[in-house]
Amino acid sequence: MHDTLSSLVERALMGSPRPLEFYLREHSRLPGPRANLELANDVGYLLAAAIPTNENGVRTLVNYFSNGDRKMVASNTPAEYVMLCGLIAAGICAAAYPEWREETYKLLSHYACSPYWRVRESVTTAYQHLLTTDPAAVLSHLYTLAREGNQLQQRAAVTAIAEPRLLYTPTLLTDALDLQRIVLLRQHQVPLGERKVEDFRVLKRALGYTLSVITAAAPEQGFALMRECASWEDTDIAWVLRENLKKKRLAKFVQDTAAVASMLPSV
Repeated sequence: MHDTLSSLVERALMGSPRPLEFYLREHSRLPGPRANLELANDVGYLLAAAIPTNENGVRTLVNYFSNGDRKMVASNTPAEYVMLCGLIAAGICAAAYPEWREETYKLLSHYACSPYWRVRESVTTAYQHLLTTDPAAVLSHLYTLAREGNQLQQRAAVTAIAEPRLLYTPTLLTDALDLQRIVLLRQHQVPLGERKVEDFRVLKRALGYTLSVITAAAPEQGFALMRECASWEDTDIAWVLRENLKKKRLAKFVQDTAAVASMLPSV
């Protein structure tokens, strides 16, 4: 597969992108429950490696695949897969080449608002690639999304940092907790009459697992945040906390999970 893929990427960069596009569609695994993310990442790495010799070609191809004209595509289709390949490639390329980052942030901020969950997940993956190379700059952007973005952009902020392999320093853990707190507080401040919209539910479901990822890496601070949130006596935030307390990653923290659970209203 790798020899074929490399050859197709070379042809695409020479001005013939359709064979690579057809290959991606054929191997997308869509329609289906799980897209071929391994292939998407491989394409991104090959394109990033080609930037020194053909930056304009790579930029054109990434823009073409990521649907730079912002047209809608149908969910759970090979066409959606091509888009997510472009978005993940944008993140990988921007991680390797700082000059790409500002325009990539704009691209990802836009597609964070997609109505399709696979596209939103590809945005999360792209941010995670960026976080591995320049966490301080990317975190600054994620803070902007958390503080000023809409609910789907807030979702991107909390899911991007909720990845165990990224939480390797106390500084990153502190930032990860701060992002969770900012978004949880914004959720708490949403008026009850505005909580039935889908974007609120999408963000709520994301918060239902992200907090436990951070808490597993920093249990003392994470459970302190959970207790703080439990004190708000907010039924939607209580749901978020219950979902996190169910996660196996927190199973060994028996006393802490019990303490938070005791603060929540009975269902």
